[in-house]
Amino acid sequence: MAGPDTKQRTLYYVHDPMCSWCWAFRPVWSRIRERAPEDLLLRRVLGGLAPDSDEPMSQEMQHYLQGVWRTIQQRVPGTRFDFSFWEHCQPRRATYPACRAVIAARSQSPASEEPMILAIQQAYYLQARNPSDNTVLTALAVGIGLDAEQFAQALDASETQLRLEEEMAFGRTIGVQGFPSLVLEQAGQYRLLNHDYNDAQVVLEQLV
Repeated sequence: MAGPDTKQRTLYYVHDPMCSWCWAFRPVWSRIRERAPEDLLLRRVLGGLAPDSDEPMSQEMQHYLQGVWRTIQQRVPGTRFDFSFWEHCQPRRATYPACRAVIAARSQSPASEEPMILAIQQAYYLQARNPSDNTVLTALAVGIGLDAEQFAQALDASETQLRLEEEMAFGRTIGVQGFPSLVLEQAGQYRLLNHDYNDAQVVLEQLV
């Protein structure tokens, strides 16, 4: 039996679709994907930022997150946010539904994973829509061409939650403590990479 391929390398991108820093990192992550070595496997892993909750988000947390958005706009020029979200929606501190939506989209069509992530981010940050709500997530899925009934069933399926828990556990196993994180794996060894929100080269130089 052949042993493990010690030359094969995998770059894991650990993220949450409702993580504002992941939204800020999106342009750099796109450049990394475009310019990464051809023999490097790229894998997305859902981190699960905030568990399910039906409770309205506290005013303290709302003010904190709005402050994070403003900080991001200062540190990552060009990152856009629609602050009317905080007026038009009733936010909840729950990102697991959006994470499950990515898995549900992926299960229906692997090519839909990236469009679903983008749809969630644009809804949350640019359209003042709440991706903590299943109705919003189903509408977004339809918007990228997925079957509404199949998506809604997958969104609530126990298998989808189990897959999310497995991905979150894997992220912790490889040393991830925040999002976004990039971890390079080779021959069973995992290395957390430094990254810059304005410069893809910082990561690319670590992939040579």
